[in-house]
Amino acid sequence: MMKKVFERVYLALLLIFMYAPIVTLIVLSFNSSKSRAKWGGFTLNWYVNLMSDEAVASALVNTLAIAVLATVFSTIIGTFTCIAMIGISKKMRSVIMGITNIPMINADIVTGISLMLLFRFLHLNSGFSTILLAHITFNIPFVMLSVMPRIKNMNFYVYEAALDLGASPAYAFSKTVLPDLVPGIVSGALMAFTMSLDDFIITYFTKGSGFETLSTLIYSEVKKGIKPEIYALSAIIFVVVLVLLFIVNRAPASKTNKK
Repeated sequence: MMKKVFERVYLALLLIFMYAPIVTLIVLSFNSSKSRAKWGGFTLNWYVNLMSDEAVASALVNTLAIAVLATVFSTIIGTFTCIAMIGISKKMRSVIMGITNIPMINADIVTGISLMLLFRFLHLNSGFSTILLAHITFNIPFVMLSVMPRIKNMNFYVYEAALDLGASPAYAFSKTVLPDLVPGIVSGALMAFTMSLDDFIITYFTKGSGFETLSTLIYSEVKKGIKPEIYALSAIIFVVVLVLLFIVNRAPASKTNKK
């Protein structure tokens, strides 16, 4: 009995420690007073001011463009890489997956500095293109991590049976293999979009000067002094990321329940 009480108290304290600052930020985004120590009443002015800010609008467009393009390219590359690994041995597949997973466990600051040095060595101008390449690079492992388990659990005899019945390889793939991969592809794409949308460290080292995303804009604005509009912007980003993560976790569960 005492063990269960202790576990619940520990879990409650952990959740409070993790989410109390975020809840405080969201509450302050609706505070009409600019003072963080005084509640001046409910208001949506900071959200309205945020929408009319040209710098925020430009950063939002940059962020969404990079996130969408990085998601598309990383999903395509990661999916086809997993499919190409079907015909190799399990040992070699494990080695490749181990190498691919290194960016996931590597510190973001190391990845960011490494990519920055690489882009400078290649004489690439820092900006949209370098951020996009960086986001594609660190998103590919997340896509592969979502797609590969689906491939491991597939029954490829169905694909071979379709070939024996006269189907072309492309048609057999689209009708037997691809439908089983779709949940993993969707989960990987949503995860890639979320990671790209939320990234700061790697973006900061590869963006150069004069180009801003939402995360780097928030950082630069905070250094000047925290404005209420930043609370509103941070709250919006948190809600969007939370919704995307909920969808990512619900997609596989829904597929399993249908089966």
